[in-house]
Amino acid sequence: MNLSQHLKHPVFKVTSQICTENNLKAYVVGGFVRDLILERPSKDIDIVVVGSGLELAEKCADKLRVKKVSFFKNFGTAHFKYKDLDIEFVGARKESYERDSRKPIVEDGTLKDDQLRRDFTINAMAISLHGDNFGELVDPFNGLNDIENQVLKTPQDAARTYSDDPLRMMRAIRFATQLNFRIESKSLQAILENSARLEIISRERIIDELNKIILSKVPSRGFKLLYSTKLLHQFFPEMIALCGIENINGKTHKDNFYHTLEVLDNISENTDNLWLRWAAILHDIAKPPTKRFDQKVGWTFHGHEDLGARMTPKIFKNLKLPLDHKMKYVQKLVKLHLRPISLIKGDVSDSAVRRLLFEAGDDIEDLMTLCNADITSKNEFKVLKYKKNFELVAQKLKDVESKDKVRNFQPPISGELIMQTFNLGPCSEIGVLKNQIKEAILEGSIQNEYDEAYQHLLFLAENMGLKKV
Repeated sequence: MNLSQHLKHPVFKVTSQICTENNLKAYVVGGFVRDLILERPSKDIDIVVVGSGLELAEKCADKLRVKKVSFFKNFGTAHFKYKDLDIEFVGARKESYERDSRKPIVEDGTLKDDQLRRDFTINAMAISLHGDNFGELVDPFNGLNDIENQVLKTPQDAARTYSDDPLRMMRAIRFATQLNFRIESKSLQAILENSARLEIISRERIIDELNKIILSKVPSRGFKLLYSTKLLHQFFPEMIALCGIENINGKTHKDNFYHTLEVLDNISENTDNLWLRWAAILHDIAKPPTKRFDQKVGWTFHGHEDLGARMTPKIFKNLKLPLDHKMKYVQKLVKLHLRPISLIKGDVSDSAVRRLLFEAGDDIEDLMTLCNADITSKNEFKVLKYKKNFELVAQKLKDVESKDKVRNFQPPISGELIMQTFNLGPCSEIGVLKNQIKEAILEGSIQNEYDEAYQHLLFLAENMGLKKV
């Protein structure tokens, strides 16, 4: 197969010209070739040269008038950006591994050696850049056939591949999820047998792959593979605890692991926000420790939203996820995820809506998206009823917000004004008064505006024995 018609970019023409003039053998390899065949966009180009990748990178950059080139002499690689592409050059190499490390011992090698060290056959294809056979596909492990059959295989023995570099197990599941490929049965078995080897991989690398799985079109596929291969057990025990159903006196509860995956898939149809998808993953994470059986009502999970919010920082810390505003955002949605649903079940009072708007702030739309995704009943009539009621709640939120402006509102009476009005120094009474004014606005007793709030302040202060100066 010749793919020269797809190599029109100046990078390929310049590289080919230099290779032909200097009798070098260089190839485009890996993900770019795979994505080219799959007709997927790709901005990363890896070029392998039989010889020095550093020298070829320097010559190409000079011809393309690229001023900034990053050289990594210890690894024999070089990198530069050209227009919208990231281009990396490396010398062909072969690798061997020691048991307690995924860092390979590297030696110079042939193109075949370099292809053999690749993780999957679909990533081991190469396209020649030499003028004599420019565009010719070099595919020693039948990666093209595996693309056609939508299967992931390893060029070498699968057990050795995953034992050498256990991160490849996460990558296998990531590619299977993103591409909707199946993993060859021998490979799946090898992942299961080597799952404990994941311990030598940094948590950051694991979570980078996990986040790519979460951002895929149908992330549940990846989580089911992570569960069945026991990879998920190695780094996310809180999610494993969601698995299973208990039966007492004929009363059961749903499997919260598979329910969570349904919610994740549902929300993924409506958002590419990674942290909103994480909120879907964690929304019921505290159901196992809050699970109780009541003879009258059956299984309960009282307070799982509050405990889940308290568990969120520890989970983020253990998984090496960011502990900044992103974590706070997920924590807030986990804490509030039952609130809109509770509004559905009864009469929706303006007070309840005001409080939800105040607590959710600008994240109210994301909260509603999460709650909509949380409707996973198999009873179509019940789902339609919930969805219809949900639309009423959404409209009520809009109506109350347009009237009362309580989303992210700052109470119209400040602590400084209270201190000046009653000649107070810092004291607990200031906080009490501010809180009571906020409560009065949320309850609808007074309007969210200065004059009414100030008059209410004077009334409250009088009851507390405070005199205006």
